[in-house]
Amino acid sequence: MSVTITFLGGASTVTGSKYLVQHDGKRLLVDCGLFQGYKQLRLRNWNPLPVPPDQIHAVLLTHAHLDHSGYLPLLAKEGFTGHVYASRGTRDLCRILWPDSGHIQEEDAAFANRHGFSKHAPALPLYTRQDALDALHLLKAVEFDKTINLMPGWKASFSSAGHILGASSILLEVAGRRILFSGDLGRPDDLVMSPPDDAPQADTVLIESTYGDRVHPREDIPAELAPALQRVAKRGGVAVVPVFAVGRAQALLHAIHLLKMKGDLPTSLPVFLDSPMAVHTTHLFEDHPGEHRLSHQDTRALTRNATMINSTDESKALASRHGPMVILSASGMATGGRVLHHLAHYAGNHRNMIILTGYQAPGTRGDTLASGAKSVRIHGRDVDVNAEVVQLESASAHADANQLLAWLRTMPQAPDQVYVVHGDAGPADMLRSRIKHELGWRAIVPEHGSTWPT
Repeated sequence: MSVTITFLGGASTVTGSKYLVQHDGKRLLVDCGLFQGYKQLRLRNWNPLPVPPDQIHAVLLTHAHLDHSGYLPLLAKEGFTGHVYASRGTRDLCRILWPDSGHIQEEDAAFANRHGFSKHAPALPLYTRQDALDALHLLKAVEFDKTINLMPGWKASFSSAGHILGASSILLEVAGRRILFSGDLGRPDDLVMSPPDDAPQADTVLIESTYGDRVHPREDIPAELAPALQRVAKRGGVAVVPVFAVGRAQALLHAIHLLKMKGDLPTSLPVFLDSPMAVHTTHLFEDHPGEHRLSHQDTRALTRNATMINSTDESKALASRHGPMVILSASGMATGGRVLHHLAHYAGNHRNMIILTGYQAPGTRGDTLASGAKSVRIHGRDVDVNAEVVQLESASAHADANQLLAWLRTMPQAPDQVYVVHGDAGPADMLRSRIKHELGWRAIVPEHGSTWPT
């Protein structure tokens, strides 16, 4: 019986990664992510999977970002009871991200109900904080570069993918087939994270394509960030920086620290990290020293050179402060969380600045801001955008097109088939074309819901 893959997410879109591998009556998911961005994508989160959760035997997670792991609490709530295999870093981050995700969904639903702007009565969270806490016991940590037996005839090994703490590429072996899932690949020149390991030999490869149609600029984060923060500080404004709590927040904190050390920014410029999830993640860097470039002194500086904001009252109190100051707050695409309150408060003032720090999925508020829109809808009302909007091009934690191809070239031999995933239609097809013409390999972009052989 053949081994098949059904693409339940991350196909012709950069979100919702879920890959269902089936063989001889056994089913396994690689990644179990939430859809984000456009409403029609987010609505998929509410659709039942084509396979009942209690008929899925195991889940493997490439990393903890919610578009790869955030559906797991719902999967468990609906009957999945198997192991969730992940690296130690991914396990530790999921312990932070899942409950926070459930809490934010509960808060957003409650806010919608209080203010009556939801079409649903009542608005409900996809899952709650308690649902997320209940799912955590399913996590089973695995070490990099060690083969684990998943069930009879199925085994897997995890290798480092860079990108964020714990990020992995996964080699799955079943029925004589070797299937490699790249996960989200980091950059070999990342400011904080170590480079990805070389790709192992495989018959089938699933390669991400977030930046499959572009090459990152040579300028690094500090060089690009400095003039923006210098401008807003000079005019006494507030820089609101939507950040991904895992990875991007720490990279921005480190970049600001480097700029202050060099004298490019005044050491007195106040910096606030307003995201409990980002605060907890920042402390994790001390527990995983082998996965990043930061020294012990650097990791301590992340928390010492910024004010860590945990409570809601502390977050609200920031609104009474005057600039100049920098507020880093989640989420990175402005899809939810505390950053929405800061945007609503500061976006209307021309002295202020909104700094977007990475990829903004189509349909998100971050994408709306990046497009130059003069207003953005937040909590049911339109907020004027008079603040300067800056989009950093150097802050991405994803490999660019050239780096993705370079990673594929590290494979000892050509695979039989490449599936280009986790990218919008344009970038995915551009990378597919380059793989075909530059490497001479078979490559396709699978459609959502389609099933293919390995």
